[in-house]
Amino acid sequence: MMSKDRTAEAKTVSESRHGQKGRRPGDQYIIVELCKTARLALPMVLSQIGQIAMMTTDLVFIGRAGADVLAAAALAGRIYLFGFTFGLGLLAAIQPVAAQAFGANNLSLIRRSLRMSLWEAVLLSFPIMVFALQGQSVLLAIGQKPDEAWLAQQYLLGLTWGTAPALCFAVLRSFMGAVNRPEPVLWITLAAVPINALLVYLLMYGKLGLPRLELFGAGLATTLVNSGTFLAGLYLATMRLPFRDYHVLAHLWRFDRALMRQLIVIGTPISIKGLMAYGLSSAAALLAGRISASALAAHQIAVQVAVILFMLSYGIATATAVRVSHAVGRNDGPGVKRAGLVGMLLGMVVATIVTFAIVAARFQITNLFLGESTGDAGATTGLAAKLVLAGASCYITEAVATIAAGALCGLKDTRVPLLFLCIAYWLVGLSLSYVLSLNIGLGAVGIWIGLSTGATLYGALLALRFWLLANRIAHRSRRLPV
Repeated sequence: MMSKDRTAEAKTVSESRHGQKGRRPGDQYIIVELCKTARLALPMVLSQIGQIAMMTTDLVFIGRAGADVLAAAALAGRIYLFGFTFGLGLLAAIQPVAAQAFGANNLSLIRRSLRMSLWEAVLLSFPIMVFALQGQSVLLAIGQKPDEAWLAQQYLLGLTWGTAPALCFAVLRSFMGAVNRPEPVLWITLAAVPINALLVYLLMYGKLGLPRLELFGAGLATTLVNSGTFLAGLYLATMRLPFRDYHVLAHLWRFDRALMRQLIVIGTPISIKGLMAYGLSSAAALLAGRISASALAAHQIAVQVAVILFMLSYGIATATAVRVSHAVGRNDGPGVKRAGLVGMLLGMVVATIVTFAIVAARFQITNLFLGESTGDAGATTGLAAKLVLAGASCYITEAVATIAAGALCGLKDTRVPLLFLCIAYWLVGLSLSYVLSLNIGLGAVGIWIGLSTGATLYGALLALRFWLLANRIAHRSRRLPV
């Protein structure tokens, strides 16, 4: 079977190799690539926004129970996300493998990559769950208060059981994106947002005759939603067109060691990179905390703005990875370069526009977080606005770096980007943040100057590596017979 998308791509590369037969000038290919990337990225970006909406509604309902309960939920989230982030990184390997197979019209490899990724998700869920179920002991060991650690454990007791469904849904999401059909994930996510809010409210506060389960209920609601999204995704992947034609669950119990090894080799650097980025965020927060409580609050506001922009760039990065993988699969060397560079250009334009809007409204944005109810809110608001301004270049270059990393992932190149992250962020960026903020005395602004420098270096290294690899692939593809 060859899909309509695959046929159109094959026609495009054939025309490209034959000098385009006078049909399309080169710039029109760029426009076509831009439209395809944007169309693929839009539902992915909106799905990320839906995930943020679910987390936000959780925090809103949990926060109504008190500041101590909200703090405990935040601690529980730190414990859970540590293991979950590592799992997502390993599972990210399915996307380039399945997308390259889609580009090569290799349906067998698509099925096998999905099957082994589901195996991987189930196997990974066990150590992640064991770690989360020991969350209270971990929090006590690092010096948290016993009451907060106990409350955090109640949340984890409800949340942990949804680990396997959440990881399996992430696999299905990557599969659907890899075959150019990300829209079902968006519809599932949008449906899950109000259902999640309703379940959290009912189970946490004991409405409609249900028992009042408090933090355990909030975690249990998320587990039920994760299970529901996975079942919905599995139904679509197995029963509805066009996914039904892939027969994704055929030979489900057949274990492919060679492919599992390949997925682990590709995914492990992504996992480590995610944990290192997580650690970098914590280290920067510790630096801000050493300056003052006001600096830490302002820093967290600037970070939250960065997270929103990251979700936009991550969606574009995922679409770029898929487009690059498709070009690799069909041996379209010029298409590989075009897909990566167009993705980076699109991300830079979107990030620049959004950043300018954020900078223009920085005082209004920071007021949303702090208001004017406390005596030092004005000073903190002013500092947060200054940090947003100082981080403007970081927001843009981080977007380019994220998309360039996605393009390299489409080439299955994940180990060198991990090395670049260590050099750019930890060796250069964090060191510079420490010197500028504490030694030179620039305070929290110095932290963001260092982070911006690291992001710029990281983005430049990744973009240069993609350029070199894409040129090599393009040169090699010209030697291949049509």
